[in-house]
Amino acid sequence: MRLTRRAALKGVLAATVGAVTGTATYGIGYERHRLGVTEATLPVSGLPPALEGTRIALLTDIHHSSLVGPDDIQKAVQLALAQRPDLIVLGGDYVTFGDRAFVSPVAELLAPLHAPHGVFAILGNHDDEKEMPAALARKGFTVLKDQRTRVTLRGEALELAGIRFWTRRPADVARVLRNAHDTVLLLAHDPRRLTEASELNVPGVLSGHTHGGQVVVPGFGAIAKARFPILEGVGGRGNTSIFVSRGIGTVYVPVRINCPPEVALITLTRRAAIPS
Repeated sequence: MRLTRRAALKGVLAATVGAVTGTATYGIGYERHRLGVTEATLPVSGLPPALEGTRIALLTDIHHSSLVGPDDIQKAVQLALAQRPDLIVLGGDYVTFGDRAFVSPVAELLAPLHAPHGVFAILGNHDDEKEMPAALARKGFTVLKDQRTRVTLRGEALELAGIRFWTRRPADVARVLRNAHDTVLLLAHDPRRLTEASELNVPGVLSGHTHGGQVVVPGFGAIAKARFPILEGVGGRGNTSIFVSRGIGTVYVPVRINCPPEVALITLTRRAAIPS
């Protein structure tokens, strides 16, 4: 029996639709829940020897909502605690679109988090400026809104500078860093703050926001890749190194493809500064 061109095209179309449907079903039903631990080493210019090997757990972009339930968040908390980090950073976007119905519940889900040197939180673009930080503070977390704090590990100080999502101008970032004398890690939800951090010679940045692209198409990559200096993992510019986490939750559509969620475990290591 002779195969007509129309029949062939119908067959190709049916196969394509089937593949897309199957991929979407996998991304919705499985991959977005395939939460694991990603270990990374962040080279930090001028890191004192006493801070070498400091381990930081980063949980970001949780997006607790009707689409991102408590099970994934509880699993993320358990994974983070199992790593026994020196300190924990919460990178923002705890809820989606500032939904007040999930502010207290997500803080409650995160409440078991603890580490020898504390749990520190910043806000993302989906978080409000009042209720979310208050809910986190009630759980004993230190919320940094354009503020710095100092942590002492093995007799050496590490300064954590947390900025709001909307703190973007170099002068405003510089104001948060003013008079910092110890090694500084900038906690910035948006990895585009790498530009300002590099201009200000900040040695390290921890970020989220990108979700790693959330949907990564083979042979093409993520649609969002052109918008950010780095979409996920370790990168840098000049003397500044950055780690960007894929995060835990999803936004807009409850799907991840070739981009599983993660709890990141970041180990600080020393690198020589690049002469200016």
